[in-house]
Amino acid sequence: MSQAPSSQRTIPQSKEALLKSYTIRLRADIKSMLDSFTEIIRLARVEEDSQVSRITQAEQDQYEMQVRASNIVRAGESLMKLVSDLKIYLILNDFPSVNESISNNTQMYKTLQNENDAKLLTVRDDLATDLYELEDEYYSSMYK
Repeated sequence: MSQAPSSQRTIPQSKEALLKSYTIRLRADIKSMLDSFTEIIRLARVEEDSQVSRITQAEQDQYEMQVRASNIVRAGESLMKLVSDLKIYLILNDFPSVNESISNNTQMYKTLQNENDAKLLTVRDDLATDLYELEDEYYSSMYK
């Protein structure tokens, strides 16, 4: 019996650890994007005199901007993966809403079944009445 409480404690701790890891990933990716963007803006500034020729400096700046831009893209893709992971986590671990959805669907289908049963009973009664009238007409015309 002592296993049940410890397993109940383990589950929330693992969920909390997972949510903390999501938060850490989020902050790291946003920081990476911000740092890369800041560096690209810094590289866009023109420096007056330097020991490196302008063409060489421009090539170096262009390469660094490409690296920073790919860092931004990588961080953006990581954020999109994080959003996907969060959606999956929510879908798989949101038992109350899943149970509520199942209950709502069950109730809806029961109501629909009752409505269809009532309609079928009405059709049955109408057919029985029509059949009785047709039989009455048929048998009364046979003997005339």
